[in-house]
This record gives sequence, structure tokens and C-alpha cells, in this order.
Amino acid sequence: MTGYEYPPRDRIALLAALASPFLVALALVPFRTDLSNTNAALVLVVVVVAVAAVGSRTAGALAALSAAAWFDFFLTRPYQRFTITDPADVETAVLLLIVGLAVSQLAARARRLKVITVTNAEYLSRVHDTAALAQVATSGDAVVDHVRHELVELLRLRGCRFEYGTLLGQPPRLEQDGGVSVGHRRWDLVRAGWPAGEIELRVSGAGRYYGRFLLDPLPGPVPSLPARLVAVTLAGQAGAALDTAGPMVKDG
Repeated sequence: MTGYEYPPRDRIALLAALASPFLVALALVPFRTDLSNTNAALVLVVVVVAVAAVGSRTAGALAALSAAAWFDFFLTRPYQRFTITDPADVETAVLLLIVGLAVSQLAARARRLKVITVTNAEYLSRVHDTAALAQVATSGDAVVDHVRHELVELLRLRGCRFEYGTLLGQPPRLEQDGGVSVGHRRWDLVRAGWPAGEIELRVSGAGRYYGRFLLDPLPGPVPSLPARLVAVTLAGQAGAALDTAGPMVKDG
């Protein structure tokens, strides 16, 4: 029995995953004293997204690892060594890896839906800021509250609240692919807009259900699919934070 052979497109994407972050990081070397490491990291995140958009989840994950490695080697002191001495640079490198992995999954999902993936700087910034908060938050509640505010702006909501643990009722649900389901039926967002009432966005971490955001949309056009996919990604980051740090335990 022969082993699995990657399709030609995926083989090219895997090669790009290794080479593209190296070439881009190398191209940034002449500007590394003037370019902040955060901006350099965001440039590399865009490279990761581009690789994942034309390849696969595996290619995106490999690109994220490659980007983090070459960011360390070329763009942090001491240069040309896989060593980082500045704690701020360590944090940026870790965030580059986390955000790269997150948006590569987002890009792969968008590719399956045959839509343009998220490369908008504002969207990337939202994912980056949430990942940064998750690294320092002492409880998942802080990340949940941050994501709640992000969802209001991102999806142009009238309001948004979070319910821990409950699945009462059967409100319309924003799914992982950015679509909306009402009961067991797929809702036509393009023709009908948002369904009436609140819409749930479930939050899980490591396979465990923690709760849901209840979205209260404003009348008018439905936000784009990339925006909805970013919303799903942010909810996933909230779930990961709750799984890692847990909710805040209140006395009494």
C-alpha cells in the first residue's frame, strides 16, 4: 500500500510555507531598525494567511511555524541566531505563532467556501489584540468581555451579552463556517438579512462547552463573510482562554 501523496497544489503550498516566510523576513532585514517588531510580525502573518488561502491547514500551520522561526532569526536581537534576549520580543514571537495558527485556520476555512480570505489589517489586529490579552489575562472573563466589545464593533451590533453554560431556548445560531442556522434549517442571509431576535455564537475550548455570546444585530446589511469568520475565531479565542485560565471565581 502506498502512502498518502499530496495533490500538486498542496505540495506547492507546503514549499511556499517553508520558503515564503524566510524570503519575506530576509527582505525586511534592511528595515529592521526602523520597523517595529509588531509591524514586522503582522507582515509575516499576512504571508501565513496567503499560504493557507491557496494551500491547506497543514501548509498554514507550517507557514506559521516558519514565520515565527525566521522572525526570531532575522528580526530580533541577537540577529542571525535562534535566540531572543528581549522579553518583549519573546512575547511578539509567541503571539506571531499563535495568531499565525489562528488565521491560517480561518484562511483554510475561507478557501473551502471559495471566498477571499481575511487579510484586512483591522481584522488581523482584532485577532492579534485578543491573543495578546489572552497571554496576560488572569481569568477568561477578561477575554470574554474583550471579545464581547469586539463583536459589537465587528458585526455592527446593537448589543451583545455572554451567558455561561446555558443552552436554553433555540435562538438562531452563527455557525463555524460563518453561516446562520434557524432550527435545523439554513438561513439565507443574503436574501433575508439577519433573522429576528438574538443570535447565539457558541464558545468552546478543548471540546468543552463554556457558554454563548448572544448577538443583537442592528437592522441593515449583514456583515461580510470574512467579518463573520473573524467573529467565530474571536469566540474560539475566548473559549481557549476560559479553558486555560477559567472564569473568575467570586467570593461569597
